[in-house]
Amino acid sequence: MHIFVGNLEFSATEQDVRQLFERYGVVDTVRIMTDRETGRPRGFGFVEMSDDTAARAAITGLQGAAVGGADLKCQSGEAPRRTATTTARALVTAGRRVTAPWAAVAA
Repeated sequence: MHIFVGNLEFSATEQDVRQLFERYGVVDTVRIMTDRETGRPRGFGFVEMSDDTAARAAITGLQGAAVGGADLKCQSGEAPRRTATTTARALVTAGRRVTAPWAAVAA
């Protein structure tokens, strides 16, 4: 299950977030989102746990928990979907030219 984690301290690391969630079960991945231009944390991230029961327990247990002076926001979140448009944008950002969004999917 994918979990959105908001209201993180800007100094929080992926290891800090992992330790919070590992109290409830095995954590598969942790991603803290950063600003594309500055590289600084944006104050939110995503945790993935394969055990849905443990993930729901983590959401319930950590929702509103005071961590570093702020109350965490935790909720179930869906993994980002890759569409033809987002694929084309990713390719253009990487410096590849795409003439039509569907061309990126077919390639």
